[in-house]
Amino acid sequence: MKNNYSIIMAGGIGSRFWPISKSAKPKQFLDILNVGKTLLQLTYDRLRRVCPAENIFIVANTEYKEIIKEQLPQLNDNQILCEPQRRNTAPCVAYASYKIAEINPDARLIVAPSDHLILKEDVFVKIITDALEASSKEDCLLTLGIQPNRPDTGYGYIQATDEAFAHSDQLKKVKTFTEKPNLEMAKFFLQSGDFSWNSGIFIWSAKSIINSMEKNLPEISNIFKEGKGIYNTPNEEAFIHKAYSECTNISVDYGIMEKAKNVYVLPCDFGWTDLGTWGSVYEHLSKDEKGNASIGKNVKVYNSEGTIVNISGGKLAVVNGLKNYIVVDSEDVLLICPKDDEQRIKLFVNDVSSDAKLKKFL
Repeated sequence: MKNNYSIIMAGGIGSRFWPISKSAKPKQFLDILNVGKTLLQLTYDRLRRVCPAENIFIVANTEYKEIIKEQLPQLNDNQILCEPQRRNTAPCVAYASYKIAEINPDARLIVAPSDHLILKEDVFVKIITDALEASSKEDCLLTLGIQPNRPDTGYGYIQATDEAFAHSDQLKKVKTFTEKPNLEMAKFFLQSGDFSWNSGIFIWSAKSIINSMEKNLPEISNIFKEGKGIYNTPNEEAFIHKAYSECTNISVDYGIMEKAKNVYVLPCDFGWTDLGTWGSVYEHLSKDEKGNASIGKNVKVYNSEGTIVNISGGKLAVVNGLKNYIVVDSEDVLLICPKDDEQRIKLFVNDVSSDAKLKKFL
């Protein structure tokens, strides 16, 4: 277990959860599910079951450092990796991987988003443990694929071949990665049986991911390898500021996983949900006899069906006559939107951000 390390990516702004999720405090730092813990805290607790506490690192924008320290006071400053600019997931993974490799060259890494829900944690721990063991036996990059149960257009898809991993029949070599498809394509993926949802959870050794970056993404690798001897020293912060100013904006999926030849997927079911939209949260909340779900101390719902209502503070909210709607009230913003249009929330945020008078609401 001493060689197991976790990299929790916590730098997103969660725009599809606006107006509760805002740039100053995105969804990973909120108790979205009303369970008494934030999504980041739940992710940390889950990964603590497979990693020593000192081996868990959080990567996020510099502006979130104090929030992370407040929510996870057990971390020391060296475990909070501050990104001076948002540059997507490839620089995030490169920074953390090179830094951890200097601490332990034999490190086995779990890379996980900070905002997922996992209901079957015992199953998850077993899967992660087995995947870590497999990653230490061969130069490979492993990703967890989720068995799809509907033609969802909000997820990326992974197509597997019949070629199995040398040390596990369950791991299959990846043929293709596909970004969020249209509905017709998603239906085809579901019917074929060859595709999994892309969970965005990766397992590999530090050596394997660094080797793959040097081969497939040298423009990023060359920047971060210059930090050897600087990571985990007082000079790290200045180096990272310089490194990020030189980085391109690129995802690890596009920069590494779609190019590498040693990528394997493990199709699995551990009660996973990417809590990316209000609709996904709705699925996991308790509901009344009409399928309405509410978060808030004083919410009254009448003559409505399939609606989610989230009201901040102790405000009284009375909702009448809505079918399949999202109603979210933060301190200074009210959102009312059909659930079928929830993907447009990101567009609403973009429109607000382009108006100088309204930017304060983001």
